[in-house]
Amino acid sequence: MAEIIQRDGTWTFDGDALRLVPGRDKNVGVLRKSLGELAVPLGALAGISFEQGKKSGRLRLRLRDGADPLLHATGGRLTEASDPYQLTVESDRYGVAEYFVDEIRNALLLDEVPSGAVDRYLLPGPAVPLSVSAGDGTASFDGEQVRLEWNWKTEEAKSAAGARTLALADIQGVEWQPSVGLENGHLRFTVRGAPTKAPPKYDPNAVELWGFKKDPLMALVAAAVQARLPHPSAPPPTPAKQLAPPEVDHDALLRRLRELGDLRDAGVLTDEEFTLAKQAILRGM
Repeated sequence: MAEIIQRDGTWTFDGDALRLVPGRDKNVGVLRKSLGELAVPLGALAGISFEQGKKSGRLRLRLRDGADPLLHATGGRLTEASDPYQLTVESDRYGVAEYFVDEIRNALLLDEVPSGAVDRYLLPGPAVPLSVSAGDGTASFDGEQVRLEWNWKTEEAKSAAGARTLALADIQGVEWQPSVGLENGHLRFTVRGAPTKAPPKYDPNAVELWGFKKDPLMALVAAAVQARLPHPSAPPPTPAKQLAPPEVDHDALLRRLRELGDLRDAGVLTDEEFTLAKQAILRGM
C-alpha cells in the first residue's frame, strides 16, 4: 500500500483503487469538502503526474475520458481548489510523492489498464438526495427528479411561473459553467421537447451563478444528474430481433380438415361446430 498525507488531503492506494480524502486546510475548496471521500478504481485511471515547485508540488490524476460524471458535467472547468484529482504536496514530502507515482504507474502497467476513453461511468457520482442554493435559485435532486426553486433575486420573468420540477426521463443533458470575469455562470438542464436559447437569467431550466462561494456546489447537482443519464459514448441499444413466424404444416392441417369432415358425417359434430372448427384451421393456413 502507498499513502501520502498532506494538509491538502490524503491519498491512499491499495493496489486496486485510490482513496482520496480531502483535507481541512483553508485552501481546500468547498466542492472537495462537500464531495468527501472518493474511491477511484484503478481501471478509471489514464495516468498520474507529479510537478515540483520551489515551495510546493502537485500530484495530478488523469482519468480516462468518460469515466467520471463530475468531470464530464464540468468540462474541465473546475479550479485547482475544487478539483478532487489534484493534491498539493509540501516540499519535504517530494520523495513520498515520487514513490506514490511509481506505485500507481507500475500497477497500471501490470494490470495493462488502457488509457483510452470508456463508454460507461466508472465512478458513481455524488450521492443523492442533495440540494444546493446559489445564485438566483436552489437546485435539488433526489435521483428521479430535479426541482428548481427561485429566490428574491430571480428575474421576475423567470420566477413568475413558480418552482419547476423536471423528471429525469425528460432531461437530455446538463451543463455547469462557472462565472469568469464579468461573465456569469450557470447550471442548465436541456429538457426534451422544450428547447430554449434564452440566457440563464431568463431560462426557467437554468440557475444563474454570480461567482459566489457556493457556486461550485452546483457542479455536484450537475454530476449527480449526469451519472444517471445515458453515457454519451454508450453504444446504441441493439434492436430486438423479430422472431420468424413458425412454419405451417399444411399437410397436417388438411388431414385435420378431413378428420373434422368424418366427425361431422358420423354425427359427432354438428354443422355449426364443424364450420367453427374449419374456420379456425383455415386461419392457421
